Amino acid sequence: MGEQNRALAAGVALLERAIEYAVGSLRVVTPDALCRGTPCSGWSLQRLLDHVDDSLRSLNEAAASRTVELCGAAAPRPAAANPALLLRDDATAVLGLWTALLADEPVSIGGWHVSSPMVAAVGAIEIAVHGWDVARSCGEHRPIPPAMAEELLDLAHVLVTPADRPDRFAARVVVPRQAPAQDHLLAFLGRDPDWRAHL
Repeated sequence: MGEQNRALAAGVALLERAIEYAVGSLRVVTPDALCRGTPCSGWSLQRLLDHVDDSLRSLNEAAASRTVELCGAAAPRPAAANPALLLRDDATAVLGLWTALLADEPVSIGGWHVSSPMVAAVGAIEIAVHGWDVARSCGEHRPIPPAMAEELLDLAHVLVTPADRPDRFAARVVVPRQAPAQDHLLAFLGRDPDWRAHL
């Protein structure tokens, strides 16, 4: 296996772990929770789930056609009693597409060519952290697994730049140096690791 394909395999493995974690968080969503606030300031849980839907659609496009169109949010789906159930199915389908990839081919994102492992890494950060957001919004304590949090934190330091703030991420939050990797990851991405839902 070539170096590029090893990188792809590692990226897909990380994305798989992130999706499995996020699907566990989606299981705790109830229709009554959709209007609750989230760790993403100003976002309801419904809006957060819509954003996760957009992210999954982009990952689907990246794997299926090697092209992601940047034209704003996708058209909303028909209303569902519990949109988290649809997202669980979508996440499983996305994972199936990514695990079927045999070679690292570049993905065109808004005219820029990005390697498949990088797309998978960005997707893993996005999906895992939003999985934490979803769980916290529902009052659940579902820590990101420590080994995955450390890997995502290393990647976030490389992939998230000052240009991503404040549009994509809020300002970094300060946490104690001895805090676990999950807290450093969440804080780096503009979240308060101690955020609690108002149930």
